[in-house]
Amino acid sequence: MTIEAEWWDYDDTDELAEAIAGDIGFIIDSALDARGSALIALPGGKTPIAALDLLAAQKRKWKDVTIIPTDDRLVEVTSPLSNVAMLAKKFLPLGARVVPLTSEKASDYRAAGRAADARLADLPFPLDLVWLGMGADGHTASIFAGPDLDEALNGPKERRALGVMPDPMPQEAPVARVTLSKAAILSARSLTMAITGADKRAVLERAIAEGPGSSVPIGRVLGDSDLAVDIHWSA
Repeated sequence: MTIEAEWWDYDDTDELAEAIAGDIGFIIDSALDARGSALIALPGGKTPIAALDLLAAQKRKWKDVTIIPTDDRLVEVTSPLSNVAMLAKKFLPLGARVVPLTSEKASDYRAAGRAADARLADLPFPLDLVWLGMGADGHTASIFAGPDLDEALNGPKERRALGVMPDPMPQEAPVARVTLSKAAILSARSLTMAITGADKRAVLERAIAEGPGSSVPIGRVLGDSDLAVDIHWSA
């Protein structure tokens, strides 16, 4: 299966942030017009922050928008590693609903994943948008190489979230994770990515060329997508 991807290149990260915020705002507003509500999944990390700030500055009925993280670390919600804490700080004051995948440190990451899956069962899937990032190793959301990769990629289609243990453990955040499953990601009405740097671009281009048989998670995820993915990139 060929991965359909449309690349959007920008001169700098400011231009990239403006474009992403504009695109996501349009998707949210289209969902609000069509269905009266919007459900979106947004990433953590440093790359999205500028775009999220611009998105939060847009005027709309945020009370009809529900936001979940694409993934999160199994840490207390007070931790700087918490993705949901970052999203809540930006969007809760606007009236948006921000639903955590997890909000506490947990010793049993698989149980934490089952709890997240149960929590998401109450939301009106499919997602209107999933915004994915990608690590230099080709992971996306928290779909890493490791003992839980096959379950994240090939588990039951009704499973929306699961706990994962990266192997090797990322140095910047050496903790277990909870992530959206590939099935939940690919059920979305729209799919977008944002990456920066020549190294990540090379990893993603190779993954797209390899398709479903890719050696890295992002290629395995996108390889089964019926959607074209918009990829926003700057050096």
